[in-house]
Amino acid sequence: MPEFFAEAFMIVLSPSILGLIVIGVLLGIVGGSIPGFTVTMAILVVFPFTFAMDPIAGVSLMVGVFAGGYSGGIVSGVMLGIPGTPSSITTVYDGYPMAQKGEPGRALGIGVLSSFFGMVISVVVLVTVGPALASLSMSFRPWELTALIIFALTLVAGLSGAAMLKGLIAAAIGLLVTTVGFDRSNNSRFDFGYAPLESGLEMLPVMIGVFAFSQLMENLEIRKSGQSPRQGVTGGVSVPYRQILGDMSRQKVNVLRSSLIGSFVGALPGTGGTVANFVSYDQAKKFSKVPHEFGSGTPSGIVASESSNSAVAGGAFIPTLALGIPGDLPMAIMMGVLILHGINPGPLLFEQNPILVGAIYSSLLIGAVIMVICQLALVRWFAKIALIPQEILVPVVFVLCAVGSFALNNNLFDVWVLFAFGVVGYLLFKAEVPLTPLVLGVVLGGSLERQLFRALEIDDNWMAFLTRPISATLLGLAVLSVVISLIQNRRIAESLRSGPAKGS
Repeated sequence: MPEFFAEAFMIVLSPSILGLIVIGVLLGIVGGSIPGFTVTMAILVVFPFTFAMDPIAGVSLMVGVFAGGYSGGIVSGVMLGIPGTPSSITTVYDGYPMAQKGEPGRALGIGVLSSFFGMVISVVVLVTVGPALASLSMSFRPWELTALIIFALTLVAGLSGAAMLKGLIAAAIGLLVTTVGFDRSNNSRFDFGYAPLESGLEMLPVMIGVFAFSQLMENLEIRKSGQSPRQGVTGGVSVPYRQILGDMSRQKVNVLRSSLIGSFVGALPGTGGTVANFVSYDQAKKFSKVPHEFGSGTPSGIVASESSNSAVAGGAFIPTLALGIPGDLPMAIMMGVLILHGINPGPLLFEQNPILVGAIYSSLLIGAVIMVICQLALVRWFAKIALIPQEILVPVVFVLCAVGSFALNNNLFDVWVLFAFGVVGYLLFKAEVPLTPLVLGVVLGGSLERQLFRALEIDDNWMAFLTRPISATLLGLAVLSVVISLIQNRRIAESLRSGPAKGS
């Protein structure tokens, strides 16, 4: 361990800095657990308080928000079936079904520990291969980033199950949503003469509307029919710590693979946790011996989602610190904190301010420990959300979703977008159209168009995507991903058909 890292570690352990990290982690957990608020909003709220702090104190507070925010989305994802942040979408697929089976404490515990291990592994990656990985990320030009996004879009094949055609239709709708508003030439598209549409549709109201409405309306329908929407969760909520540790002991490879995916994708500018979330979940499903269990409450799905989600936090620091290139808005804000104190991120940062770099590493590591302590200490109370009557819970969640959407731009139009796509999501749900491909299209559509046009503006020859080694490899992996998903779906369908025959 370098001397500067040990010295920085001792500074961060001082009571004042440690207290700031604790505050940041708690604020991040709260921000991440409110649907639509997101870790970005929590960071924006905390940012002004860093103005009067010294660099290490300000950065430590912000890192604490990072550590808590990236794990906070698991609460609403597991307990309400609504992702608290875009990067915790796939947590819903297995976390919510596990809670419905009467095991909310188990789902939350698995998610929290996965977040912890993901963040710790990302810190190890950041310390050991950060500069080298930053140099590699610089070789990802628009062609490579376009190919990476196309690869992520091929995950529709694996996430649609047997409803492949419906999944493709949903993904196409999601991509269409991202075309609303001005294009790169400042030409307005699909605004129908309505001024608010000129700026496009915000991703978060669309995503929350699609997920929240369909899930909450389903709960109300089930309750109206006389059934319980929270099967098995009628008494006290327990947290089976021994069972959770047993689950995690069987997920070592999954944790490592998903965390490395999260660290690497987080290091790529313009990608972020959502891409890492979908890629790691898809890879966990492909490598699983029981892929048909994904989506029904398997620990493997929660582990893949949460470990990659939290690993992005460490990976995102790599290009920001080593190259001075923020990969997303939260990293841009973090970079602003450094510049505010007269510190310029870049290659010279490691030579000129090694203590500060060590403080960031240490704050991430300590923040991960504080996060898992806070989450496990509060998990029993989080799990009690499952006991709240639906006639109380549904209106409260609707209000929180509306407030979170409004808070994005202080714009009432975003609230109407939320309700409109809530209706769309509910109708698609009733038609048994998978909603995940739609959200995937919405999340990646803007980035795909942006990177594709950048590539063609530099070189209008489409063959450049195949002559550049990295982009060609990613496109090849995209084709391979579709083929594997088709084969896997066929095997699952055949096993389901042959099951009754064997048992008769």
